[in-house]
Amino acid sequence: MHAMPHAAHSAPTRQRIITAVLQIIGEDGVAAVTNRRIAREAGVSLGSVTYHFETQHELLRESLLHFVREEARHFTELAEQCQTEGLDVEDAALLAGQVACGSALDSAHLAPFELYLQAGRDERLREAAAEAFRAYDLLAARILSALGVPDAERLAATTVALVMGLQLRRLATGSPAEDLVDALLLLVRGGVDRPVTHASGEPAAQ
Repeated sequence: MHAMPHAAHSAPTRQRIITAVLQIIGEDGVAAVTNRRIAREAGVSLGSVTYHFETQHELLRESLLHFVREEARHFTELAEQCQTEGLDVEDAALLAGQVACGSALDSAHLAPFELYLQAGRDERLREAAAEAFRAYDLLAARILSALGVPDAERLAATTVALVMGLQLRRLATGSPAEDLVDALLLLVRGGVDRPVTHASGEPAAQ
């Protein structure tokens, strides 16, 4: 069990609670989330947890949405970079790989996958999960449009599914971010326009 970083203790109480929830879920799953453990991990009183979140459902929903909003902020920056710097498909795919590399393979990034699975069991979380995927789809469409990809909106959900699936694989196996770059290039090019190459310049397996 890990104590929260010192910097986290300077955050507002509500944010510290959400950070603790994501950490607990990532380490031990949704079933491990209890008010006492949250209070201990967040360094707050037990009463603070129930003051800010009346139910566990509210805790889980807000934690999932917080994670997605932070992810959306990062990818919005990527979309803006595509527009302002005139990146082509290859550059954008490489940049996406760098973003993936920059995401630590830690408990905080396992947490949303746990929460998506929990949404499959608890219909009260499904609207939060749906909101999360809508945000991802919108950002994917924006990035693809910035790259001049036809039918960006139609491809958005497929792109999101591909990225999330490869991120899950990366979390489970430690596979390199280059796999994500190759897959994005294959998707956007349609797999037929021209050969796909690794970031290293070597031909990718077809």
